Amino acid sequence: MSTGTLSPGRAKIPQPTLRTDRYWVAPLITFVVFLAFIAYATFRAFQNDYYYASPYISPFYSPCISNNCVPMPGAGEVHFIGPWWGLSPALLILIVPLGFRMTCYYYRKAYYRAFWQSPTACAVAEPHAKYTGETRFPLIFQNSHRYFFALASLFNIILTWDAILGFRNAAGAWGHMGLGTLVLLANAGLLWAYTASCHSCRHIMGGKLKHFSKHPMRYKAWQLVSKLNARHMQLAWVSLFGVALTDLYVWLVAANVFSDPRFF
Repeated sequence: MSTGTLSPGRAKIPQPTLRTDRYWVAPLITFVVFLAFIAYATFRAFQNDYYYASPYISPFYSPCISNNCVPMPGAGEVHFIGPWWGLSPALLILIVPLGFRMTCYYYRKAYYRAFWQSPTACAVAEPHAKYTGETRFPLIFQNSHRYFFALASLFNIILTWDAILGFRNAAGAWGHMGLGTLVLLANAGLLWAYTASCHSCRHIMGGKLKHFSKHPMRYKAWQLVSKLNARHMQLAWVSLFGVALTDLYVWLVAANVFSDPRFF
């Protein structure tokens, strides 16, 4: 049975919508920014170069899980993918952050509107005659968001460790800090904030609790996460820009476009 907004039984009006505001601006901006990020991330993933400038490693290539990475002493090399993998290691690593963001509740709304016009905006008819929700292939995989949340949290730990390693110099000695250290710390902080603001995290903290008074610690955590959850959209965007700019910084330093300024 057709249940789309243009199916029989729906209101018959000649206009696609009665809205008079520029409702199409936000989806258009989302489309352009997403497309630009996808193009940049795809290029960097296949470039397979300029992703490590000791002691900094790009978040697109961390952790190194294949043995065809450039040598990164002490930078979290975990080579459990053997020599059979001949492509860029970033193609393996980006599965988790991409899966987490693609299944994110906010991002789903954003790219459904921007790319599929499903719908373009509230009170705007979509150009689809049928609506099946997320109950069929491939959208049924959106239900894997909670699992990607767990994996993304693990990756955040690794990226936090990468930021801590930024307090070394190129020779591996501790007690040093450069601009790249701050860049990696900011990136890790933004990713933690975005992950903690996730709806799955909020449910883990306070879901299924009938009496908050009996679980004061979880209640406090739920309150904190709820405040972040109210800013989930903003954190989603800022962290997306943050991870791209962090990769760009490491790329420029690794390519000797400029030297990393050292504070001490």
